[in-house]
Amino acid sequence: MFDSTDELLRKIRLGEDTSMELKVVRFKGERVSAPSRDDLADEIAAIANTHDGVLILGVDDKTREIDGIPEERLEAVERLIFEVCNESIRPPVIFRSFRIELPDNIGSMRPVLKIEIPRSLFVHESPGGYFHRQGSSKRKMPPDYLARLFQQRSQARLIRFEEQPVPDTSISDLSEKLWRRYTTRSNEPDEIVLLKRNLLTKEENGSIRCSVAGILLCCEQPERFIPGAYIEAVRYRGTRQDSNSQIDALKICGPLDAQINQTMAFLKRNQVVSAVKTPYRIEIPQFSERAVLEAIVNAVAHRDYAIAGSKIRFFMFDDRLEIFSPGALPNTVTVDNIELRQSTRNELITSLLAETPIAETIGIIGRAYFMEKRGDGVPIILYESEKLSGIRPVYRLIDDSELLLTLFSAHKDTKDAPA
Repeated sequence: MFDSTDELLRKIRLGEDTSMELKVVRFKGERVSAPSRDDLADEIAAIANTHDGVLILGVDDKTREIDGIPEERLEAVERLIFEVCNESIRPPVIFRSFRIELPDNIGSMRPVLKIEIPRSLFVHESPGGYFHRQGSSKRKMPPDYLARLFQQRSQARLIRFEEQPVPDTSISDLSEKLWRRYTTRSNEPDEIVLLKRNLLTKEENGSIRCSVAGILLCCEQPERFIPGAYIEAVRYRGTRQDSNSQIDALKICGPLDAQINQTMAFLKRNQVVSAVKTPYRIEIPQFSERAVLEAIVNAVAHRDYAIAGSKIRFFMFDDRLEIFSPGALPNTVTVDNIELRQSTRNELITSLLAETPIAETIGIIGRAYFMEKRGDGVPIILYESEKLSGIRPVYRLIDDSELLLTLFSAHKDTKDAPA
């Protein structure tokens, strides 16, 4: 926003409004004394809750004069903004920071910080509560307004979360190699084709943005825009979650199908494989790869991406495998009826995964695409895992906000099992 110096100066001369906040910066010793952390947090959260906006640090909001920030202290102010956005606001706010120079009233160039804050996918709480922006001021949201905003930006909205526009994105953030998998050749412009597939979406002001689903499946680095859109995989020695017993760990990023492929590679690299001769050699893996594949596909397809900062966790132990997936179970599904009921939180994501071919490196698992949408996933997980280990997998809902699936090892004492 306000990318040219002339446009920015004209905007500053007109003063604050919904899209611009001005702050003079004062220091006490090496510390920033004004604005305060809480004041900054409230202002930034209010912008993120309302509309794309810009915060200019180093400009007096009353006189509109360019006061500037000493060049040697720009780093400290930038660090303060980072800490405020990540530690004082929940969930954290994504921002972009630019160091620029603007002329003061006598024409001398002074450094200022331009902080761009896109309208968020989430509702943000700051130290003072929940704020939104009205004109040039922040205002506390009345309960009815806050309830409507939560509804608009939650799973309950008429437009699904996965179809929502991702702030500060454009068609250039999608990889053509990835999105071509979901489109047919057409004489229409690429933008129209992607809008029809809901990989792009149009905002109320007419801007074209990537959808959440578009970023998750067609962006090389979706975690840049959707924090938590990755899998944390860890292999522990023994049966306890203890960092001192960590054998292998990987932050698995990329489009969702790449995350599934990398997680399966992590499993194969870290699981124990034993063998028996009856009379021919038969290899027995620690976990059913077909069951694990179904579990990982379900996790990335059905997790709640509206929960900011939460990730899928894939923890391997000697006696079990634990998969944590953010979000409660959708609709009327419960841990008791999960084997019999079919429901999806992310209809667009599951449809796109049903068009995504399974990589040959995963092996023979009985189908060509990641999803078939027949409701077979959970029965396969339960049957294949229990057939191998003799113990039925367990689903557990934690605090109504995270689903834990535990698959048990086929080896009663994997420490002594031969590789």
